Amino acid sequence: MTPSQLAVHTFTNQPWSIHECIENYARAEIGGISIWRETIAEQHLKKVRKHLDDSGLTPVSLVRGGFFTGKTPDDRKAAITANLAALKEAGVLGLPSIVLVCGATTGQSPEENLDQIEEGIRTILPAAEAASIRLSIEPLHPMYAADRSAVASLRDANLLAQRINHPLVGIAIDTFHVWWENNLESEIKTCAENDHLFAFHICEFKPDFDHPLLDRGLPGEGVNATPRILKIVSDAGFTGLTEVEIFSRKYWAMNQHDFLQKILTSTQNL
Repeated sequence: MTPSQLAVHTFTNQPWSIHECIENYARAEIGGISIWRETIAEQHLKKVRKHLDDSGLTPVSLVRGGFFTGKTPDDRKAAITANLAALKEAGVLGLPSIVLVCGATTGQSPEENLDQIEEGIRTILPAAEAASIRLSIEPLHPMYAADRSAVASLRDANLLAQRINHPLVGIAIDTFHVWWENNLESEIKTCAENDHLFAFHICEFKPDFDHPLLDRGLPGEGVNATPRILKIVSDAGFTGLTEVEIFSRKYWAMNQHDFLQKILTSTQNL
């Protein structure tokens, strides 16, 4: 895989500013970029857009929207407000998609959480339609089901997208989150056949991680599911950029130029 076939999430190089990410990804001839809201906090978005347009990078997604669940109507209303703000940011930046980490509220049943997630997505759909921005549901590994996302498998995501049944609602598949599913190939095929396969993210699950969120691996590390799942996704017809999304305190502590080179080296034989 060449650098031009990749997009990198800005939180992968968390120590860099948004402008450093844009400059360094473009210099490495990487194909695209997904921008985390944390990276653009307090930034002048029109200046970021100008830099992005001039860089030649393909804008992929804004990360993240979602977190729709809550025990009170006010909690859920606040989530809608936050998602509408994210849609405006994506529009200013020229990002055609928002990744949704859908949320889960501890103490609620999975069914309650999923119902609130569906309601939240349906509520922001008119704004997404007006902006022509796609909403990419990202299923998360079940270890996050208590407080980050009740969408805990690709099957969950497929069923949710099918219920909503809207051309702007699809799915972002991440190897870290779905590698364990024993019916993964058929679920990816279903996702693609329904035109719901919007995005593909890579990073590796490490069984010996020292932090459940911030110790993720490069291709070739951990369970090394990337080659297997990349083939399934490609065979299903996905032709978009492969997005590198790695949270790692170990890699954030090193020189980020060296880390970026590790990413390119680890992906070149995929």
